[in-house]
Amino acid sequence: MSTVKNCLQNSMPEIWGGIEGTINRVGNKYRDQFEYAGHYLRTNDIDKFSELGISKLRYPILWERHVSKPGKDIDWKWAEHQLERIRKNNITPIVGLVHHGSGPTFTDLLDDDFPSKLAGYAEQVAIKFPWLEFYTPVNEPLTTARFSGLYGFWYPHYQNELSFIKMLLNQVKAIILSMKAIRSINPHAKLVQTEDLAKTHATVKLQYQARFENKRRWLTYDLLCGKVNERHFFWKYLTSIGIGEADLQFFLDNSCLPDIMGFNYYVTSERWLDEKIEKYPVCTHGGNNKDIYADSEAVRSGNAVGLKALIREAWQRYGKTLAITECHLNCTREEQMRWLKETWNDCLALAQEGIPLKAVTAWALLGSHDWDTLLTKCNKHYETGVFDVRSNNLRSTSLGKMIRAFSQKQNYYHPLLSERGWWNRDLTIIPNRSYIKKTGKRPLLIIGSTSVLGSALVKVCQQRFIPYAHLNENYVTLNSERIDDIIKENKPWAVLNAGGYHDVDRAEQNAKECFKANVTAPGLWSGCCRKSGIQFLTFSSDMVFNGEKNNPYNEMDAIMPLNVFGQSKAKAEEMVLKNYSDSLIIRTGPFFGPGAKLNFVSSILEALKERKMFVVPSDVEFSPAYTPDLLNAALDLLIDEEKGIWHISNSGSVTWFDFANLVAVQARYKKYNLVAKPLNEMKWFAKRPHYSALVSKKGIELPRFENALERYFELKPD
Repeated sequence: MSTVKNCLQNSMPEIWGGIEGTINRVGNKYRDQFEYAGHYLRTNDIDKFSELGISKLRYPILWERHVSKPGKDIDWKWAEHQLERIRKNNITPIVGLVHHGSGPTFTDLLDDDFPSKLAGYAEQVAIKFPWLEFYTPVNEPLTTARFSGLYGFWYPHYQNELSFIKMLLNQVKAIILSMKAIRSINPHAKLVQTEDLAKTHATVKLQYQARFENKRRWLTYDLLCGKVNERHFFWKYLTSIGIGEADLQFFLDNSCLPDIMGFNYYVTSERWLDEKIEKYPVCTHGGNNKDIYADSEAVRSGNAVGLKALIREAWQRYGKTLAITECHLNCTREEQMRWLKETWNDCLALAQEGIPLKAVTAWALLGSHDWDTLLTKCNKHYETGVFDVRSNNLRSTSLGKMIRAFSQKQNYYHPLLSERGWWNRDLTIIPNRSYIKKTGKRPLLIIGSTSVLGSALVKVCQQRFIPYAHLNENYVTLNSERIDDIIKENKPWAVLNAGGYHDVDRAEQNAKECFKANVTAPGLWSGCCRKSGIQFLTFSSDMVFNGEKNNPYNEMDAIMPLNVFGQSKAKAEEMVLKNYSDSLIIRTGPFFGPGAKLNFVSSILEALKERKMFVVPSDVEFSPAYTPDLLNAALDLLIDEEKGIWHISNSGSVTWFDFANLVAVQARYKKYNLVAKPLNEMKWFAKRPHYSALVSKKGIELPRFENALERYFELKPD
């Protein structure tokens, strides 16, 4: 379990927070991250942010939202309420005006008047809120220009060098004019500029391209600082592609040095260029007018130099106060923790070197949507941040505990932080029992590891580099004294029960055996975990419901099992929570996954392959669970130290017959061997609910079951 310890450092960076608030345009459609995150509708988000102990908050008051037509009066009501709430919580806002956007419909990044138009809006913000001190008029101008003018992902969708450069110059000019307008109202206003802390690495053949991109990466700050003169590498290049010298002279005559240079560092910030494209996925293939090459993350090829080296480069180049203005990783929870912890430790080390590193910003407090497609598709793919908002409430993840510790000048400890993140890991090591004993690392103790679910869990732990241990003895037969000894021997940070009695029909005639495995054993283990002060997780079933609802069951619904198996799971929930109220119980539906021979998908496939008749109920509806999705979500909740009963299944519901048909289609088998029958003709010994679809009111939402089934077949199961 996580703990905090006092840090030895007397001086260290501040902890800031940031919200992914992008309003970007693709074609004629604007997409607003605040809307997807539900931030406009909730009233207590800022109060939750303040509990983290952050000193500053990057907060967008975006042009696109507040101005629809030129000259129209601005409705400041919502922004005023939010900014006042930020101030009352003793947080200093850093206000953003354009965040990966192109402005309202009456302008765009190629509009010659874009800079003056944004400056007009900036002046209105300053007049309305004269007390605001920190501004980021345009977030990451270089990145936005690349995505809008060079790659064509975002509006106005150009793909040439001249458009890219014009968009960059327009944005930087807009920053300068905006700060001038703001300072005419508030002379003490400060510029907190942000940009991607990028670097490109390459093979010998492609060094020329890497050198070009590594000079280009500084353009935002070089322009603001008045460095782009006739001696600058890019002066000749810019004028050669059609930029007038008078346009460049503007930046020399109107330098606007940032008060704080913010750098956003992601696992994708460092790139690797390689002409051997056959070694890389097709999505990485690209090139220039001279060579074709793959452009991939440098960490995957072992060529990244890391945050500390890049910050030192920025400090040597500019000698200004620096900050990490976005720190985020879209990954599993422990990897998110490892990324933030590593960034924090690197920044502490840099500060001790004498580099004025002002802050580390925990980014995407509310998470973000569809960044896996660079905001080009509306799939509503959500990645959690410091908070998970899927229940439309803010559920703090383990990152919240870490940030609170850092803001209080304390260290944060969790056993999983003893492992290095995937981006700097020796992937030849698989965490197993011998590995744990050799390194002394605290494992996750898996009981029932030989079950279908347990075997899948072992694979997930290996993929996530979560050290684990499993028992060689039958966990069902152990008494509390032996369990205590096992916990002392293994020193786990948590115990996860993946076993149990699962044969629903046989349970009717073997109730004693079923209850021993499903009730007595997890009850004993939960009590021993309570005594040892470690976490306990076990799985329950949708069979605890009687099926009389006509909409999905949530965690608050009353249980009324129809069969012995369901009764054992219901009793287990009661017993486990009675013995240890902090236990985590995951209710799920029938599950399937890669490599498992004993699940309903493999049974269907085997019958179809052998052209045998397969009888499937036509009137039983459920929510399937894909084991990688199920177990990854369960582990995230365990790491977040959640407790109580949670529902986790893939989104949506389907009848057994319709699901079997989907399996046949995916496997390209004929469906005529599938026979549909009503439940009362199935000749099953145990009663089943006609309806057992699940949904979570607590905020867990997995991908649709159709998507899970597609991914199952992509792995080409045996």
